[in-house]
Amino acid sequence: MNIRRLMTASFIALIVGGSWVFTRQSPGEEPVPRTLTVRRTEDFAVTGRGDSPAWEKAPWEPLHARAAGGHPYQTRVKALYSQAGLYVLMDARDRTITATMAEDFLDLWNEDVFEFFLWPDERYPVYFEYEISPLGFELPILIPNFEGQFLGWRPWHYEGDRRTRKATTTMGGPKQSGAAVTGWRAEVFVPYDLLKPLRNVPPRPGTRWRANFYRVDYDDGKTAAWDWTRVGPSFHEFEKFGTLVFE
Repeated sequence: MNIRRLMTASFIALIVGGSWVFTRQSPGEEPVPRTLTVRRTEDFAVTGRGDSPAWEKAPWEPLHARAAGGHPYQTRVKALYSQAGLYVLMDARDRTITATMAEDFLDLWNEDVFEFFLWPDERYPVYFEYEISPLGFELPILIPNFEGQFLGWRPWHYEGDRRTRKATTTMGGPKQSGAAVTGWRAEVFVPYDLLKPLRNVPPRPGTRWRANFYRVDYDDGKTAAWDWTRVGPSFHEFEKFGTLVFE
C-alpha cells in the first residue's frame, strides 16, 4: 500500500471513530485574520491559576462562539514565550465539569476540553496539537495533514525537558467530574524541545507562527465550541489559522 492510500485509509478510520470534533459554525461568516503579539518573559512556575506576575504583561484575547444557540460562556486566552518554551493560559466560564477521562492521551475532545494548534513553518503541512481537560489530563500530538488527510503521532521519550508543564484549576466548585462550577482555567508550558523536528523553532523577536485556539463544552448534552480564528467544520483547517508574532 503506498503512502497516500495508507494516509487515506487511516484518516477514514479516525473520522469514523469520532477522533476529531467537527462542529457547526454560524452561516455566512467570513473568516477574520487574527494576529496575537506574544511578549517575552523569564520562565516561571505553572500553577493552573495564572497567578504569576509575568501574565500581567499579556492582554486577554477572546475566543468566539462558532454557532448561535450554544452556551454563552466567555472564553479567553493569553500567551507568553521564554528562551525555553511557550506559555498559554486559558480562562473559561462554565457551569458543569463534563469530563470523566482520567488518563493522558485519551480522546479528550469528546468531553470538555481546551485546545491549541501551533504551525511554526508554513512550508510544511505539519503542526503541533495540544488538548487539556478541566481535570488536567492532556493530549500532545504532532499532526501531518496532507490535503485534509491527517493522523496524530505521540511524542517519543516524552520526559525531562521534552515534557510539558501543565495544571488546571476550577472556580466556584471542586475539580471533579460532574461538579457544579463557575469556570475553569488551564495553564500550559510547551518546551521547544518537544516541538522538534518542526522548523522555525525556537522563535526569535519577529518570528511568526500560524496558530489557533479552541474550546469545546458539552453541558446539558449540547455541544458548544469556540475558536480564535474562524475555521470551517474541522478544527484542522490549518491554512485558516491566525498568526502569533513574537515580540
